[in-house]
Amino acid sequence: MARRITYKYKKKSKEINFAYDVYHDMYEAVAAEEGVDLTNYLAMEQQIAMTSKGSAAVKDFRAKEFARFGFSDIYFVKDEPDAEK
Repeated sequence: MARRITYKYKKKSKEINFAYDVYHDMYEAVAAEEGVDLTNYLAMEQQIAMTSKGSAAVKDFRAKEFARFGFSDIYFVKDEPDAEK
């Protein structure tokens, strides 16, 4: 099932399609759309996940790194229920 992601990249609002069979998560999708290389980021994220006891460290690292890349406000777009149904 295809979804939509809304995000800001370098203060410009954008919206893209997203599917789990193409990308692991929405962060990889927005980085691919903007041409950002995540090779070093993914290696460091994996190291943090292996050494930390909870997911908070990984989430904090992800938030800070994507802000450093120029991304903000990354969210899935919620579908509006059809008024006809």
